[in-house]
Amino acid sequence: MRLPVKHRLAWAGLLLAGTAEIAMARPDDTAGTTSVPSGPAADYPVTVGEPFTINSSTWTPANQLNYDAVGYATVGASLVGVSGAHKTLPLPSYAEVTSLETGHTILVRLVERGPMVNETLISLSDAAVRQLGLPAGTRSAVRVRRVNPPEVERAALRTGGTAPVRMDTPESLLKVLRRKLAEQSPLMPPPSTPPQMPAIPSAGALTAVPPSKVVDKPKASEPKAPTPKVVEAEPAKKLPAAPLPKKPAAPPASVPPAPAALKPPKAPPLARTTNGSHVVQVAAFSTAERARKVAAQLGGQVSATGKLWRVRLGPFAGIKDASPALDKAKAAGYRDARIQRAD
Repeated sequence: MRLPVKHRLAWAGLLLAGTAEIAMARPDDTAGTTSVPSGPAADYPVTVGEPFTINSSTWTPANQLNYDAVGYATVGASLVGVSGAHKTLPLPSYAEVTSLETGHTILVRLVERGPMVNETLISLSDAAVRQLGLPAGTRSAVRVRRVNPPEVERAALRTGGTAPVRMDTPESLLKVLRRKLAEQSPLMPPPSTPPQMPAIPSAGALTAVPPSKVVDKPKASEPKAPTPKVVEAEPAKKLPAAPLPKKPAAPPASVPPAPAALKPPKAPPLARTTNGSHVVQVAAFSTAERARKVAAQLGGQVSATGKLWRVRLGPFAGIKDASPALDKAKAAGYRDARIQRAD
């Protein structure tokens, strides 16, 4: 049976409308392919980055698992959540930050490269500063130690929350960390060796008895066998030997005078110049008195920078002329001394 033309047009319209609805209802196969990763995947991949220079000091990012350093912290304006910015640690990574004033320690997620000044070790967000209890708007001494926290704490920081506060650092370790901060140079990458706690003798070492003084007592249940007595014959008495004739005493030999002690040759003077381009940065101290004492010992100068006093040798015409002064500073115990351009 054939349908009228009007009926056929109506059926065709219904089929086209249904096809359009089905096409509109199908999801777009390409949607969601560029979504931001969440969960544990948000911590990967980890970026290390290339070396960069700040005022003649070169910083080299590295995936250092045992990183442990002291320095100063400031507030980073672009940071959100409990986060921080660091010059060399991978991004993202996690670190425990300890206040050297109070010993409070918190967990921070490092998400940016910085701060771009040599004198500052780390930048912290406002939330991190509040959780750590640092004074607002100040430059505070801190310890930064890289850690590998559990996923539940990572997730808390990724979503803008906070991780549980760590146990406070004991005062004995804080003294070691403060001394390490006072002795290191503020214008170079800080050392990353973990500080050592003072040696404390154990209880066993105080009560131990040397093996030579230990006396074994015989057991009461074991009777001792009688020791047979041995009778020794008396040795025959010897007649005294005739005295030998005495030789005349020899006249005392004349003792030559001891040679005068040779004085070690004096080290050649350092090749300083009035308009040199390089200096030797020995160390920076928190007190001017201590800085002047070291400068007098090494023949250097003291200059103030912020709240610190720097001890420098020079200036020198170049790196070759400054090398003997660098060796002199390191021989005096300042292993962090380095050559850098004069201000």
